[in-house]
Amino acid sequence: MEDFENKEREEIFSKAVRAGKRTYFFDVKETRSGEQYLTITESKKRFDNEQGRFYFEKHKIFLYKEDFEKFINGLNGVTHFIETGEKPVEEAEETYKSEFTDLDFDNLDTNKD
Repeated sequence: MEDFENKEREEIFSKAVRAGKRTYFFDVKETRSGEQYLTITESKKRFDNEQGRFYFEKHKIFLYKEDFEKFINGLNGVTHFIETGEKPVEEAEETYKSEFTDLDFDNLDTNKD
């Protein structure tokens, strides 16, 4: 099945950040349609007492281009709070426009001649 639908797509760019007992991998990959996205993987070395050997526990998130700004704003907000204790100023709640036009059924003339 074509390498399980190319589950592990080839990296276009990759950066590893070692931070204490953890390593973070930032990998840029590409969808079949050519859109780039980011995977962030946290890897921690663990010891399995039953098997008597080490293994790596991994956690992964996928971040798509259309979400970058919101993700970065959220990350900056929480890191600012952790560093300073100051809560970020809340942005006005976003309003989402409906894909549909609002209709006033009283103005619809269903008996057109």
